[in-house]
Amino acid sequence: MAKTKQQKFDAVKELEEKISRTKFVIFTNFDGLNVADTTELRKVLREGQVDYTVTKKTLLKLAIIKAGLKEIDISSLEGGLGAAFSYKDEILPAKLLHLFAKKHKALKLVGGIFGGKFINAEEVMKLALLPGMDELRGQLVWLVNYPLSGLVNVLAGNMRNLVYALNAIKEKKS
Repeated sequence: MAKTKQQKFDAVKELEEKISRTKFVIFTNFDGLNVADTTELRKVLREGQVDYTVTKKTLLKLAIIKAGLKEIDISSLEGGLGAAFSYKDEILPAKLLHLFAKKHKALKLVGGIFGGKFINAEEVMKLALLPGMDELRGQLVWLVNYPLSGLVNVLAGNMRNLVYALNAIKEKKS
């Protein structure tokens, strides 16, 4: 059943709001995915707190224009278009979609909007391979902790050596 004008208007408004809230939108071509794979994809993205919307290109084009990104043209993107939005971690949708696309060859990353500019599939893949926020935080903690743990080991080593020396003197005297 065809959508009414009001339903289309509401869909454009919702997409515009999502595009305005996020820094990174990823477009996928999902042609060839069966229902089970699509359900699995939505579940994986939902667990990562990523919104995934499938819509017509014309409605998505209107939403992009209304969001103030007039220079972005998605008409060259082929096939059924899905859009992934994340509001917390910008790189997470790219990582999740990349991992899913490795297992399901039918899903293709075809482009995205990053920082208000259109990026192609190759650039999306480069971003997908970057470490996520949690990984970066872990690396930062490790970098801060490493010199401190070395200092603790050096200071503890001096104490340990003192204890060994005192034990050796005690055993020599007894």
